[in-house]
Amino acid sequence: MLDDRKPHEPRPLGKSGLSVSPLAWGMWRFKGESVADARHLVETALESGITLLDTADIYGADTPYGFGSAEVLLGKVLHDAPQLREKFVLASKGGIVLGVPYNSSADYLVTACEASLQRLGVDKIDLYQVHRPDVLAHPAEVAAALVKLREQGKIDAVGVSNYLPSQVAALQAHLPFPLASIQPEFSPLAIEPLSDGVLDQALEHDMAVLAWSPLGGGRLTGEGIDDRGRAVIDALDAVARPQHVDRAAVALAWIMAHPSRPVPIVGSQTPERIKAAADALRVYMTRTQWYAILTASRGVPLP
Repeated sequence: MLDDRKPHEPRPLGKSGLSVSPLAWGMWRFKGESVADARHLVETALESGITLLDTADIYGADTPYGFGSAEVLLGKVLHDAPQLREKFVLASKGGIVLGVPYNSSADYLVTACEASLQRLGVDKIDLYQVHRPDVLAHPAEVAAALVKLREQGKIDAVGVSNYLPSQVAALQAHLPFPLASIQPEFSPLAIEPLSDGVLDQALEHDMAVLAWSPLGGGRLTGEGIDDRGRAVIDALDAVARPQHVDRAAVALAWIMAHPSRPVPIVGSQTPERIKAAADALRVYMTRTQWYAILTASRGVPLP
């Protein structure tokens, strides 16, 4: 990890009072009919020190199991092993509707959250996030739904995903409590949060940053990569090789090194790869190496 930071320490989930592990596990590819196999993945994540599990109602919509199926599968795991529920912070998201595509109206968000609770078989979602900004919904209306759900005890902390800083500010202006988190795409191949204000706003307001697609949607394997991507891979490998870790671990460590202390959401559905993600916590890189990766991603020298 960069300098003397302590990567193993839990991250505060904004000002919510909740704490989470430095790595999260995401369920956008969580599918199947075997509850035993699904339970093994969940238990592997927990045994690897991961305490934030991130799902959404839309996850599984592109599989034969359909909309809501990732939540249903996790619900079956928790029904099979209810003791697991106390071991992690449960995050889910709503607001994407197939064919619409976004709906953050007050009535819909409340209905979507209640449907998620039923699929998951739980009484409360620890972190409920608006999945995508719905520009047709007034932020006061979105806020009203979130306040109602929180007052009813159906959710605890509230976050947003894929919001611009201006959209975060507009929603926050109508909430009586601070937003706990923002979930942007952030990786050595997707560096926009460094310059579009997302990470700066998180630092300003003490919001947790949950980074989705931290490995560039698998592109860091090198398949189908362009010249810029190849330069990023070379810079990652220069750090990985002498430390005997893979470049995925370095990519995750690169994300976590930012002072906003982002939590990468690892999406692997292979137990071995979930365990390997923990190697990121023992990666060390200098500022020079960190900026070399950034420069490779930019494709042009830093000013």
